[in-house]
Amino acid sequence: QVQLVESGGGSVRPGGSLRLSCAVSGFNFSSYQYVMSWYRQNPGKERELVASIGITGTTTTYSSSAKGRFTISRDEAGNTMYLQMNSLRREDRGMYFCKAVGAGYTYWGKGTLVTVSS
Repeated sequence: QVQLVESGGGSVRPGGSLRLSCAVSGFNFSSYQYVMSWYRQNPGKERELVASIGITGTTTTYSSSAKGRFTISRDEAGNTMYLQMNSLRREDRGMYFCKAVGAGYTYWGKGTLVTVSS
């Protein structure tokens, strides 16, 4: 059974940092070709892509707002994906979800909440 479990969310002040983690079980990063992504969603709004990382971990893409402040990475040995978020702004707040796409399947985690306020 595939499970994606996010953690690391919390409340920070503008300018602060957080590191989100997505622990994956049920499939192995090194054995299956999954593209991993982070999405953000706020109430009443659609889920939006924040960052993605390719199969080998060498290809990354970011939303325009995340570029230069966020870094996505994946730890093959630990079967975990990360999102390092620096210089956080109020508009970065929301529920962050991780997503895995591959082998004809799409999996989502249940999310971790990020709050940015002074």
